[in-house]
Amino acid sequence: MSDRILQLSPRLANQIAAGEVVERPASVIKELLENSLDAGATRLDVEIDSGGIKRIKVRDNGKGIDREDLPLALARHATSKIHVLEDLEAVATLGFRGEALASISSVARLALTSSRDDSGKGWQVSAEGRDMQAQLVPAAHPRGTTVDVRDLFFNTPARRKFLRAEKTEFNRVDETIKRLALSRFDVSISLRHNGKGVHNLRAGSGRVEMERRVAQVCGPAFMQNALHIDVERSGLRLWGWVAEPAFSRSQADLQFFYVNGRAIRDKVVSHAVRRAFADVLYHGRHPAFVLYLELDPASVDVNVHPTKHEVRFRDSRLVHDFLFGSLHRALAAVRPGDKELRPGQWEVSERPQSEAVSGVAAGEFAGQQTMPLTARPSPDSLQQQMSAYGALHQPYQVQPGIAEAQPLPGGRTWGDDQSGRPAAPGIRSEQCSPDADHGPPLGFALAQLHGIYILAQNAQGLVVVDMHAAHERIVYEQMKAAHAAGGIQAQPLLVPVSLAVSQREADCFEERSEVFTALGFVLQRAGPETLLVRQVPTMLHGAEVEQLVRDVLADLLAQGGSDRIAERINETLGTMACHGSVRANRRLTVPEMNALLRDMERTERSGQCNHGRPTWTQVKLADMDKWFMRGQ
Repeated sequence: MSDRILQLSPRLANQIAAGEVVERPASVIKELLENSLDAGATRLDVEIDSGGIKRIKVRDNGKGIDREDLPLALARHATSKIHVLEDLEAVATLGFRGEALASISSVARLALTSSRDDSGKGWQVSAEGRDMQAQLVPAAHPRGTTVDVRDLFFNTPARRKFLRAEKTEFNRVDETIKRLALSRFDVSISLRHNGKGVHNLRAGSGRVEMERRVAQVCGPAFMQNALHIDVERSGLRLWGWVAEPAFSRSQADLQFFYVNGRAIRDKVVSHAVRRAFADVLYHGRHPAFVLYLELDPASVDVNVHPTKHEVRFRDSRLVHDFLFGSLHRALAAVRPGDKELRPGQWEVSERPQSEAVSGVAAGEFAGQQTMPLTARPSPDSLQQQMSAYGALHQPYQVQPGIAEAQPLPGGRTWGDDQSGRPAAPGIRSEQCSPDADHGPPLGFALAQLHGIYILAQNAQGLVVVDMHAAHERIVYEQMKAAHAAGGIQAQPLLVPVSLAVSQREADCFEERSEVFTALGFVLQRAGPETLLVRQVPTMLHGAEVEQLVRDVLADLLAQGGSDRIAERINETLGTMACHGSVRANRRLTVPEMNALLRDMERTERSGQCNHGRPTWTQVKLADMDKWFMRGQ
């Protein structure tokens, strides 16, 4: 190998650039479709053969390319999207580097045909990886552009060997089409594979049309369990659909996040979403969502990675807190019977900077700042809760399998018929069922099953409630609210704990000491590389204080904030709630069961217990009719 510095040939330089842009057929389609969208296309037709390895054809109805610009379209660093540095600092297009077509044509046989008008006359430029010499000829073509890519990696056999089977490559292409289809509802998209139609997604701008497309891409089950959110604050807007925690996934395969219309994967976003679902998602499960973040293009850098899958926010902490707060409120505001959240349903207030710096202000993690104003419990709610449920821990003299009758208006009970005569034990009269139009979402209790489940009747049919899981959530939320209302109680240590840290960590503590103070810690710098812990939160007495402080410092250095202290406090409250809630095999009266149902309807996140398990399920009357073939 020579040690002389030589300029690379255009062919070699383009193939090196292709290694950044062209990984497989899916990446080719992504680049071509983004170019079409930037050209103003409202219809995209994609045809592929052999998973895209043999052929990729993309046709659009955009504004097209002038004849003089066609050869430049295949040249490196030639673009119509940025011209000065200011354009690069506020990129509003999906693609802008001007490398995609040059890179694709260097490893495939590419033909680009385009027309700027409706005359039916256009021009075609073609190039092959061998010599990269573009050839321009006239061609018939309607308004728009068609890019035909054949024999991908025909001149680089080593890279072609790394392509997977046809089915695998097609699945990646299909995923790319789906991601792009969710980013632009106003564009019609079709996909054909080996001559067979796969997708035919129609354009639409209304709410109904948008949800129809989301259902086509993510499946109808997603939309049936999805909540629509739309929140705007501090120049940021988050809207889209997030599935209820019960609709969780074993893999993160239904997570679509867009920043200004660009599909991205970002650590800040992922952390904010995970934290919002922390209290309601079963361990090992993943949430499902289709979310869109809109902000000033100058506030986000999209020129971080050649494939533009990653972005960098100018104020990542602001974005993180906004995403977490919006999703946290959305999930907390859901009550049994709710299926939709609209802007303005909850109050969104600007938080002072002193509260936002830690990412977990004293009231935030406990839910005080994120609860709707109408649902905030009073400071003594914990005492009221425990007093109201104190009777649940006492033995009752109730016959097995028979629930006590509940009084009805007029002195009747649920077991009476219209004449006022008592019905047979355990038999409920249909005439005395709750009002189907105005009954509560979880209905009214009928009986208790095996000392574990509450059976209730509502307008839709039968409701089955896991009483321990439901009560655990109720107690947990009440304890968090009471803890937040009373503030974080702290206690001094008899013997301060000395920590040997790096000078960088000690400096970080001095700069962000308010984070520890807000969460009940009192630390003091005793030397260039020594910290003393003098006070800890009462809830964390006996915890590994040294490791916790080190973890918080590591988080502050890495991402500017930390949630570890709040998470540990919530874990402690969750354990206390679990041990303090009603246990299995406790016999409850019907009024007690109804009281539990009403509290579930008023409690945040009552659909899941503290561990993420569902607390109740609905069995519709129509489904039960099918069991017994009624009406068939």
